[in-house]
This record gives sequence, C-alpha cells and structure tokens, in this order.
Amino acid sequence: MPYTTLGRSGLRVSRACLGTMNFGTDPQAPTPEPEARRIVGAFLDAGHNLIDTADTYRGGTSEEIVGRAVAHRRADVVLATKGAAPQGDGPNHRGLSRAHLTRALEASLRRLGTDYVDLYQCHVPDPGTPIEETMAALDDFVRSGKVRYLGCSNFTAAGIVAAQWAADRSGGTPFVSLQASYSLIARGIEEEIVPVCERYGLGVLAYSPLGSGVLAGRYRRGAPPAAGSRLAEWAAMPSPMARSFVAGLLADRHFDIADEVGAVAAELGTTAPTVALAWINRRPEVTSVILGPRSAEHLEANLAGLDFDLPAAAEARLTAYP
Repeated sequence: MPYTTLGRSGLRVSRACLGTMNFGTDPQAPTPEPEARRIVGAFLDAGHNLIDTADTYRGGTSEEIVGRAVAHRRADVVLATKGAAPQGDGPNHRGLSRAHLTRALEASLRRLGTDYVDLYQCHVPDPGTPIEETMAALDDFVRSGKVRYLGCSNFTAAGIVAAQWAADRSGGTPFVSLQASYSLIARGIEEEIVPVCERYGLGVLAYSPLGSGVLAGRYRRGAPPAAGSRLAEWAAMPSPMARSFVAGLLADRHFDIADEVGAVAAELGTTAPTVALAWINRRPEVTSVILGPRSAEHLEANLAGLDFDLPAAAEARLTAYP
C-alpha cells in the first residue's frame, strides 16, 4: 500500500481518504451505522488509514459512528475532524475564535471517544476572527496533546499565507494540509492555491473528486436532481447560497466535461467514475483523494478507480479539454 507524507510533516497517510459525510443515525442518513462500520472495516482492511469527518456532519452523529468503528484499532487510524460550523444559536457558538474552537474540539473528542485527533482542521474561514487568535488556539491544542497536526478547509491562497505567517511569527504550529474541492469540473485551485500549498508546505486533500456526482453520471442535463440525491437535498435548503451552488454544478459546461469523461471511459472499456478518479489520483499536487461511499460496494468501486491505470494519452486529453 503506497503512503505519502501529509504536507511538510512526517505523518504518513494513504492516497485514499475515507470521507464520512454520509454516515448518520437519522432516518434520512444515506449510510446507517451498520453499513458505515462495514465501510470503515473494509477501508482499513485494504490498508488505507486516513478517515475524515466533521462536527457538523449529520449533527455530530458521523463523529460518533466513526469513533465507535475505529475504537478497537485507533492506533492504526489517522483520524481527522473539523471545527468552525455552528454548534448552537449563540454568537460564540461558531467560527474560528478561541472560545468556539475550544468547545468544538472538546465536543468532537467526546463524540469520537478518543483523547486526541491526528488532524484538526478549520472547516471554513472566519473573517470575523483574527487569524493570530485562531492559530494561537490551535497551537495550544497541539501543545496539550489533544491534536497532533493542523489543517484547513476551503481557505483561499491569501488565507493560507496569512495563517502560515501568523504561526511563524509566534513560533506556533502551522497548517500541514488543505481540503479543497478538486475534480475535472472544479479546477480553480490550480492557479493560485496549489502553488501556495507547495510553497508553504500543505498537502492537498481533494474532496468531491466526482464533482458531487456530475462526473459519475448521476444527473442529467436540463433536469432537476433526482429525489433522494445529495444535490436534491441541497437544492431544497432555504439558503440561496446552497441553491446557487447546485445550479452552478449543473451548468452545461460541466455536463460537456462529463460527456468527455464518459467518452474516454467507453473507449477504455471502463466507467466514467473510474476515469475521473484515476485522473485526480494522478495529479502530482494531490496528497490524498477523499472518497464518500454510501456502501461497502461503492467503496470497492471507488478504490478500484483510484488503482486504474489511466493511459497517459487519455489523461492528457482530459487535462487539456477546453
């Protein structure tokens, strides 16, 4: 099993990361606990070690399920979670302030049933909190032994630089990773963010490698998302931002790319998801690809996609697609 170091650190992680957003105990959760534990077991048995969750996934029940699933082999797991999302109605129950992050980490540790997490990540930027305060609080977590390494998610290039500078000025702990949306239909990080990550020592953890299902053929051009799908769930949210995000994903341009992926897959005698996953797994800037399976069978197919030997000509064709 190939492993690689996470950014400028000595932490060795698998090229596949298990994303657990689907895990939950509510009736609407795509993956109930028995299947979630089956997925975790299959992932670890295959030799992979990086598992990612967040305090906001399914109201915290994803963390609870993950904690129970890895309890008997905790030392073999690189366990990652995230904080920043609202955990209450009060003004100090969200964001990247010391006040909120301290409560958020303690709550995550309780749900995960562990006394430390290997990678603690700022889920989203917080323009209302000085980055110096955030990095100082995170450094305290590391010094206390409750966190081993630090990362961020959805940060801009400028935000990454500011965070690394703040840590350097105080002699604190820097970020070693960035989670970012990255796929054949979401390549915005290539221009500025990837070079900044390379310069400041952050490994890239790529989420939504199938473009939230667009590259897997789960959606149709000009048609609304099917009932029960993740995009249908987001489209039903009262947030205009969520609806706008869904509309952006279902743009004609993205379906053009999906059609090209499908054409390459047909020529190679495989599936579109396999080709899309193989493409991103070959990107040199990517440390680990975050998979979000709903079942053990789905996980098996995703892992096979990462292992697929995509011909160089096919890779170049997709990379250069206009």
